[in-house]
This record gives sequence, C-alpha cells and structure tokens, in this order.
Amino acid sequence: MDTPELSSEPVRAPPVRRASVLAVTSGKGGVGKTFVTANLAAALAALGERVLVLDADLGLANLDVVLNLFPKTTLHDVFTGKATLEDAIIAAPGGFSVLLAGSGMVEYSRLTPELRTQLHGVVQTLLPRFDRILLDTGAGISDVVLYAVSLADDVVMVVTSEPTSMTDAYATIKVLSQQQQRAVIQLVVNQTSRLGEARAIRDQLQRVVDRFVNPEAEQPVKLELLGEIPTDAMVRAAVQKRQLLLETHPGCEAARAVKALAAKLVR
Repeated sequence: MDTPELSSEPVRAPPVRRASVLAVTSGKGGVGKTFVTANLAAALAALGERVLVLDADLGLANLDVVLNLFPKTTLHDVFTGKATLEDAIIAAPGGFSVLLAGSGMVEYSRLTPELRTQLHGVVQTLLPRFDRILLDTGAGISDVVLYAVSLADDVVMVVTSEPTSMTDAYATIKVLSQQQQRAVIQLVVNQTSRLGEARAIRDQLQRVVDRFVNPEAEQPVKLELLGEIPTDAMVRAAVQKRQLLLETHPGCEAARAVKALAAKLVR
C-alpha cells in the first residue's frame, strides 16, 4: 500500500474572530448619543450579533440611567482591582451586554498612562468574546474621549441641525483627522424634521472639511451618512421611562430608523 505523502506546508490555525469596535461620539453633549448607542445595540442584537456596549464616558457615565440599571460593579471597580471584568459585564434590556462606568469621578477627567493601559487592556480582552463592541464615548475632544475613539475600528458621529452641534462636530472631525488620520467618519443625524435634512447636513459639513481640513490632511476625510433619526414624540416618552425605544415603541418612525442603521452596519 502506498504511503500518502505528508505535506511540507505548515498547518495554519484558523483565524481568531474578533469584535468590530465602533466608537459612537459627538462634538457636544445633548444630541442623543447615548440614546442612539443603546438602541443601536438592541437593533444589532436583534439581527443576531453578540453586542457589548462599553460606557467610555468614564467620569460622567449615564448609560445606566438610559437603561434603568443599578450596577453593583462598574469599570472603576475593575480598574482598581476590586472586581473582575466578568463581574462587571451585565445583561441589559434589548439582548446585549454592558460594561458600565462610574459617574462624578474626577480621576477619569484626564488620560493618565495607567488609565490608557487599563482601558486598552479591557478592550483587547473583550475582542474575542463579542461580534461588535460599541464605545459610548464622552462628547468633545478631551484626551480621554480621543483615546477611547482611537481604540475603535470605525467612528460614528452623532449630530443635529443645531449650529452648536454642527460647529462642535466639525471641530471633532478636524482633531480626529489630525491626530488619528481618520479617512472615513460616519454620520448619524438625529432629530431631523424634514426629508433631505440629513443629506444637507452631511453635505454642509463635508464642504467645510474639504475647505479647511482636507488640504492639509495626510488622508482626506470622507463623511459618510450612515442614516438619520427623525424627531419622534415616542423618543422622549421612552427616555423619560428609562426604557429602550425599540422595546417600548418598536414600530414608531424613530425605532424603524435605528433598525435601518443597524441593518446598514451589518451589511
């Protein structure tokens, strides 16, 4: 009987799956960033993804308020060695997991070398366990926010039509281009009131970026419109009840818009 030849090719282990990391950020507060993050997580989970939301607004966290959660263990406990990462990950309404941060903690107002190492380590540990990790960052361009965004594969900027939101969104895009050489930033325009408003906002921001940022950028920044969420009275009702819009009013216009965002991300 002939002995089959043994291949000289090395046996390669199958690639290890890792989560796609998406930072959800904004130039200013009050534009609905955490609302978008939480409901987007629920929509992604409904599409079959294993999703974790990490509250990366380390000093002014409010994801627990939006989800009506009362955690006994937070990311602060993990950082200080009082709890394990497994202890701090909890189930949220909507079928996804959350890793909540503390609120009112001045020690997280600036990025120290220790905090940088700890946050990076947590994200790296989580990568093999989920399909998608959403980083709900703080607003603005503090060093903590920018470092959290740097850990993400992709960035979603939540913006509204308010002039202050537009101005601060532009400032954040400029810094992300200069410091992280981001070539693509996705936009979610929240609280739109008319057809075509989101596209007009994207085009307006792109024109400003093309004029003042891209001529000096290593990589020109392209703003992609991921989608829009219309003004909807059901949003306010869900927020006041501390419930997910996708659970309280899954058929309303804003909920359908969030589901469309998730479907586009999955595609």
